[in-house]
Amino acid sequence: MSTIAGVLGLQWIIILIGIAVFFYVYKYSEKIFDWIERNTFGTQNYIMEKLELLFIKVNPTHITYALLFFSFGTGLLTLVIFGLFGSWGLGIFLGFVFSFVGWKIPKPIINYLLERRIDKYSGQMVDALTLLSNGIRAGLSVPQALGMIVDEMPAPISQEFNMILQQNQIGVTLEECFENLAKRVPTEDNDMFVSSVNILRETGGNLSEVFDTIVDVIRERIRLKQKIDSATAQGRFQGLTIFCMPWIVGLMYFASDPDSMMPIFNTPLGLVFLFGAIGLDVLGGYIILKIVNIRI
Repeated sequence: MSTIAGVLGLQWIIILIGIAVFFYVYKYSEKIFDWIERNTFGTQNYIMEKLELLFIKVNPTHITYALLFFSFGTGLLTLVIFGLFGSWGLGIFLGFVFSFVGWKIPKPIINYLLERRIDKYSGQMVDALTLLSNGIRAGLSVPQALGMIVDEMPAPISQEFNMILQQNQIGVTLEECFENLAKRVPTEDNDMFVSSVNILRETGGNLSEVFDTIVDVIRERIRLKQKIDSATAQGRFQGLTIFCMPWIVGLMYFASDPDSMMPIFNTPLGLVFLFGAIGLDVLGGYIILKIVNIRI
């Protein structure tokens, strides 16, 4: 009787948990579906938008295949490889890890490429604005001076200014073209440049002198950024060392005595400690990077 009562009690507990989960999902269904959309089709749309900002044309179908491979393909491949050698527990764990990383890593990679492009654009602004100022002093109009930059400067700034000219040629006002530039390259220096051009085109003024002033401000900002990077270089190196140390020590132990490391991967308690260690290590590395990342 006690066994039957225990089974019935367990069934009621499962039913109550199921009802609670149902009402929770029903109450937050919109947020849950939004989260699913952001991490499935939303990821594809996000990558497509960022690739357009990078001036890279890719078939959306290829992006879908790549996302499926990096998320499920790498995990399944890892599971099969380790399973063939008899390490199903380790294969399941590493397959889950690689699937999760492959699912989350495309957005950070695209963001990194976009940030690197923006940094390169910012580094070219001094030469571009100097050339633009000289062109306006020589009597050229703003579109003509922009065309000179497109011909003389390398990418990405030549691509961005060429986009301004192309949009202007199809009927978009020059002010709106510059506002679109500020949206594509959201930096303080670029916002200052765009605002100056649009304001002075409406009110009148000496654009060349304003560009010279912006160049001086950008140079001072770059000098200050380089000084801060030099001061925080040691902190970034220490943070990277602390982040990599547990992995290096673990690999050393695994190479010297694999049997002593296997309980971490094939026992529930070992997996709990492993996930906890990975989470704390990632959290510590993120906090260190936030501390040494000083915005100007």
